[in-house]
Amino acid sequence: MKDVIFEAVTQALVELGLPAVDFVIDHPADLDHGDYACNVAMVLAKQVGQAPKTVAEQLLLALADKIEYVDRLEIAGPGFINFYLGRDFFASEINRANELKEGWGGNDSLAEEVVLIEYTSPNLFKPLHIGNLVGNIIGESLTRLFEFGGAEVKRVNYPSDIGLTVAKGVWGLKKISGDATDILVLGEAYRVGNEAYDNDEIAKEEIVSINQALYSRSDDYLNLLRDKGVLTSKIKLDKICAQLGTIFNAAIFESEAAPKGLSLVKENIGRVFEESDGAVVYSGEKVGLHTRVFINSKGLPTYEAKDLGNFQIKQTIFPDWTKSVIVTANEQNEYFKVLFAALREVFEIPLDKKLEHIGTGFLTLTTGKMSSRKGNVLTGESLLEEMEEEARVKAAETRTDNLDELTEQVAVAALKYQILRQASGTNIIFDKEQALSFEGDSGPYLQYTHARIVSVLKKAEAAGLVGSIKLAPEIPYEIERLIYQFPEVVAKALAERAPHKVVGFITELASAFNTFYAAEKIADPTDIYAPYKIAVAMAVKNTLKNGLWVLGIKAPEQM
Repeated sequence: MKDVIFEAVTQALVELGLPAVDFVIDHPADLDHGDYACNVAMVLAKQVGQAPKTVAEQLLLALADKIEYVDRLEIAGPGFINFYLGRDFFASEINRANELKEGWGGNDSLAEEVVLIEYTSPNLFKPLHIGNLVGNIIGESLTRLFEFGGAEVKRVNYPSDIGLTVAKGVWGLKKISGDATDILVLGEAYRVGNEAYDNDEIAKEEIVSINQALYSRSDDYLNLLRDKGVLTSKIKLDKICAQLGTIFNAAIFESEAAPKGLSLVKENIGRVFEESDGAVVYSGEKVGLHTRVFINSKGLPTYEAKDLGNFQIKQTIFPDWTKSVIVTANEQNEYFKVLFAALREVFEIPLDKKLEHIGTGFLTLTTGKMSSRKGNVLTGESLLEEMEEEARVKAAETRTDNLDELTEQVAVAALKYQILRQASGTNIIFDKEQALSFEGDSGPYLQYTHARIVSVLKKAEAAGLVGSIKLAPEIPYEIERLIYQFPEVVAKALAERAPHKVVGFITELASAFNTFYAAEKIADPTDIYAPYKIAVAMAVKNTLKNGLWVLGIKAPEQM
């Protein structure tokens, strides 16, 4: 509908001989001011030398009775044009939401795209870092937005299974004589190795030596420790990703990418890269960026070179890609600008193929460090485990059957909502108590509202009632004036890479439904509008379910 109004206003400007300008059509904050508001008259006023209201009056005459489903137009404030949609429009959108079901809210804006999206990508040989957990949750939601936009999407994970981090862990494992099959022991081994690397020159030299030996696979014992630790981490990672609803199409390991990246850099010395003080660098200054090292002075590939190899493998597996997206911490924003410039030169990537980095913020806690029986560092898995413990207590208050399943669903919903409710590139304030609340802004609240609607619809079915839009009350319910906005919200969230817009919308919708539920008897056989109310409830259910799906949150039918 927004596009229809935009086209009508654009055509009216032509008919009135007014200049084309950039204007905005949006929803007023207060529904009393209409369903859409347009600032075109205010933008035009200075150009045509007239008062905004005078311009608005001309446009009102030109637009009168020209836009299907627009019941009336009004001028408000200094010159806004407000559009009020008619009863038939809302009924048709309720019907559309119920007919499309799983497809409601989606679009085909990316129907021709093949999107590679890389996210999570942890350092193996230690527990999942909290930043990788955040990256997974945001990356999965972005992936689903791409899918809801009609794209063919390929999920890619790029775990680090070699390099200095792993070498620190191997050194630490030797030092504490630890068990490489225990993820918590690996975490402690890394802590010991990292501390020694920073504070002990002899230990640092030993770790550097281990790193070189692991690259060359020249020491059987070190290889065995590394391989066991990597496998332990990978098994744990797969389990966590499954809990969070992520299944990757491909996993590319850093150890695979390293030799390919090393060869690519060497092959392109003189064309893309240059030698400098025993290292090989990409001179970013030539494209307005900064210089980065791709092969260090010891002849080892850096992260930059490995990322070249990673890209080569991705492109081999998925040759038809049109957009390649990487989701990592926003502290790497400048890194990826240089990497993408180098990638375009090495692989001669045409400009119509897009390379994009989406940065994520840091997670901090409102109550300081969460307690954990399993270590003194807040990891991604310890946060998830602690949420599950708390969710089990909550779930047990209402359920005895399928308690394990509900516990996991509530914990994941609580965790994801708190992370996705804030813009992707901003730091995340995590409030455990709020996250698990069944009232207000939380994932469990949305799940509870969905389950409540399912319960109401079952009662309606038992009473022999069927949803229908044939007979609607003259004045639309306020919740109807929200439901139809869902496809717009999804489209905007996709365009702006902003899952938090979906979070905000479905939270407002859930609140509006609970107000509607408190005021109206939905499944009353004596109410002539009961079939319409049921249709409205069904549309809210479909909207909530699809919105939760975009966020990677399951919608239980019973709570």
